Amino acid sequence: MKEEENELVELLKILVDKVSQLEETVYNEDNILMKSGFVKTSSPTPRIDVNAGEVPDASTIAKMSWDEINTMVEKLGGN
Repeated sequence: MKEEENELVELLKILVDKVSQLEETVYNEDNILMKSGFVKTSSPTPRIDVNAGEVPDASTIAKMSWDEINTMVEKLGGN
């Protein structure tokens, strides 16, 4: 059992080393992937944009006609 644990630990060490080498290769500034833009080290932070009152609440929607709902959905969809 001890021998299997040692083998597992060695395999994990090898895997961690391989992943570290891969990260160094991918994030190297001279790497063609970095220059091409396929790999980005920073990306925009997603955020939830509240539509500042454009979307009515549930009680208002319940009182709307289907035509009004379709118009609202088209506006929200950018059409």
